[in-house]
Amino acid sequence: MPNIMRIKSVERSIADSGEPGRTLKRSLSTWDLMIMGVAVAVGAGIFSVGAKAAAFNAGPAVTISFILAAITCAAAIMCYAEFATAMPVTGSAYVFTYATMGEVLAWVVGWNLILEMLMAAAVIAKYWGVYLADFFQAVGVPLPAEFQIFGVDLYWGPLLVVAAFTVLLVLGTKLSARVNNVVTVIKIGIVLFVIVVGFFFVKAQNYTPFVPPAQTPPESSAGALEQPFLSFLFGMEPQMYGVGGVIAGAALVFFAFIGFDVVATSAEEVKNPSRTLPRGIFAGLAVVTALYILVTLAVTGMVSYQDLANTETPSLASAFQIVGADWAVIVISLGSLIGLTTVIMVLLMGLARVSMAMSRDGLLPRTLSRTSEKRATPARVQIICGAVVAFLAGFTPVDLLAEMINIGTLTAFVMVSVGVLVLRRRRPDIKPSFRVPFGPVIPVASALLCLYLTFNLATQTWIFFGIWMVLGMVIYFAYGMRKSRLAQEEPKKEKAA
Repeated sequence: MPNIMRIKSVERSIADSGEPGRTLKRSLSTWDLMIMGVAVAVGAGIFSVGAKAAAFNAGPAVTISFILAAITCAAAIMCYAEFATAMPVTGSAYVFTYATMGEVLAWVVGWNLILEMLMAAAVIAKYWGVYLADFFQAVGVPLPAEFQIFGVDLYWGPLLVVAAFTVLLVLGTKLSARVNNVVTVIKIGIVLFVIVVGFFFVKAQNYTPFVPPAQTPPESSAGALEQPFLSFLFGMEPQMYGVGGVIAGAALVFFAFIGFDVVATSAEEVKNPSRTLPRGIFAGLAVVTALYILVTLAVTGMVSYQDLANTETPSLASAFQIVGADWAVIVISLGSLIGLTTVIMVLLMGLARVSMAMSRDGLLPRTLSRTSEKRATPARVQIICGAVVAFLAGFTPVDLLAEMINIGTLTAFVMVSVGVLVLRRRRPDIKPSFRVPFGPVIPVASALLCLYLTFNLATQTWIFFGIWMVLGMVIYFAYGMRKSRLAQEEPKKEKAA
């Protein structure tokens, strides 16, 4: 019986990153990483998630929800930064787990990262197509988001955007980063413009009460499978507003920060990773937190949280409509469209890098990890990832599985938080340039908080996750367990012994 708990050493992971024909080029700076973090975390959701949390969870205190969520995210990102400076190779949580908790758990994490980035890229690409059609509609050009071909719905927007960014990523990481930087700066400019204009409509009385009194939400038509898993297990009653609502709001808006783990997948392409990685990741988190807090201050100051709750889909756009500034909807539609653009690119890049790392170790076919000689990009796996994402976004109702993104991310966060403690215990000789402060306190808190958030996801998400995990284990035991490079080397070691 093969040893499924075999560990790949830190030294071996670093050495494999230099394998001829499977090497990435170090070209990214601190600025590139910071912009990448902003690019993947700030999408269309910046115009909606805060408004929803204010309307149904926390009221004006949604700003506190965002601060709590940012602290939770920062705790997990610290663990990523410690690992990434100890092992500056591609693969993120997958390679970290391989070095600490063994191959089968590394496969689980890698499989979940693929789930996260594949679903996120496909869902967001589909939304991009919808926002593109909405923008054309807003400026008086009716153009449907979908067409029917031989009875099949074709969403043309996702095919267009995924194809464009797949080509760009194949051409080179630095070129992609330059395009990402330009588009992200434009996106931040639009967000700041909307915030500044919004503050002209702010009225102080809308911030009172800052923490509305707790109350039981109206009867919901949601079935058992759509309620949070924790409520399903223990029959707990949900709560609106009050302290409980602020915490529930933090659980909701935490997902606005998902994406910083994707930045860690680029560790092998970063110049001077021991300094660049921590600075770039934390600078990006700081910018994103500031933008979200400013947006929520604007939206809750413009209109009462109760007025937001009475709208069909609370958002920054609905706040502008309530105060009579309908023209802002066009600007917000454009901001949403541009915001999603860079998210798709970074996710496509992250998906290819995780797949490449697993392929380099033999858990996926080794041919996928080949890089092009001229540009040192994983062209084969990038094209395959782009094709799968384009198919899902263009031809399937993939948006129904949006919450799968969250459970894949949180699972990886938990494993990395625990893995930091395991690496410190097993390899005290390794001295990463960044170390999570306060001993085991922050990693343990990060793992527990992220685990708690997974149990706040819908019950049906857990069911879909279980199906995904079963599929993953079938692939591992049928292929990866035998084809793993470490498995291939075991007979040679036994002979030598």
